[in-house]
Amino acid sequence: MVGAQAARWFHAQGLHVVGVDNDLRAEFFGPEASTAWAEAELRSELPNYRHYSSDIRDAAAIERLFREYSSDLALVVHTAAQVSHDWAARDPKTDFGVNANGTLNLLEATRQHAPQAAFIFMSTNKVYGDTPNRLPLVEQATRWELDPAHPFSKHGIDESMSLDRSMHSLFGVSKLAADALVQEYGRYFGMNTVCLRAGCITGPGHSAVALHGFLAYLAQCALTGAEYNIFGYGGKQVRDNLHAFDLVQMMWRYYQNPRPAEVYNVGGGRFSHCSLIEAIRLCESLTGRTMRTSYRDEVRPGDHQFYVSDVRRFQAHYPEWTHTYSLERTLAEILTGLEKRLPNSRNARTLSNSTS
Repeated sequence: MVGAQAARWFHAQGLHVVGVDNDLRAEFFGPEASTAWAEAELRSELPNYRHYSSDIRDAAAIERLFREYSSDLALVVHTAAQVSHDWAARDPKTDFGVNANGTLNLLEATRQHAPQAAFIFMSTNKVYGDTPNRLPLVEQATRWELDPAHPFSKHGIDESMSLDRSMHSLFGVSKLAADALVQEYGRYFGMNTVCLRAGCITGPGHSAVALHGFLAYLAQCALTGAEYNIFGYGGKQVRDNLHAFDLVQMMWRYYQNPRPAEVYNVGGGRFSHCSLIEAIRLCESLTGRTMRTSYRDEVRPGDHQFYVSDVRRFQAHYPEWTHTYSLERTLAEILTGLEKRLPNSRNARTLSNSTS
């Protein structure tokens, strides 16, 4: 999803775009998670787009690709990943191979053939492990919220949060290894690298499944009538949600003025966040349908009870960037996109006019 959004934006700015995606997502999560439809759209819509079905774990294939384009490469946007901590526990070697070793292959190929290129890595807030769960939280009617006296309360969690002494999940560990590699290539080799530590990135291009893609999968259940399973925290766990368009605008700003070895927390922040219960209610409001849900009083290992990103560090470095997609606008756009892709969801709702 993020890769496709980035491809469209940078192509529109006049760049030739090379896409690398072997649709391993379908192998991870099943055919409903396939990105083949997005690839087909990019091929048909973007005249200066070229696609390679390479595996980032294949160091030789990646090296050949980067050697082909060499110094013509101005930007590497690395969004490829195994993205589920539940799946990672089933196959830690594959998870680490994709997330850590794949990142190393891309970094080294960039260093050897295009060291001047900006390297943007989509990291994750899971690098902090479950440390956010030690924050002082107050239970409210529909959500958990930070104690107003805490420094993170007003703006969210910033980059000062510790990476140590926490349960990360195996997915968090593989992404943390990649995150550290990206920083080190920036510091040690002087490359323009950046880690964007994201929470929930979403939008209409999301091929969401139960194990990944919270807001888009929730919308899908709302449209199709499928049951949505809630795990723990009374359904009051809080997430911030960032539309992929706003994320790509961050990438664009960084590309125009790159800085070496940077790290930023990115997300919807206080501008666009919600609890699971609140998201369900919003889905019901937008679709005019009552959702089917089930609840298990079981918390997934390493899952966050509350996470809202403080994006002020990025805004301080790139003050021209700001959020443009509210939660309601984002969800309305996801629902519209799903109606076009899911035949059994057509005519399933009446959208509210309030989508600001």
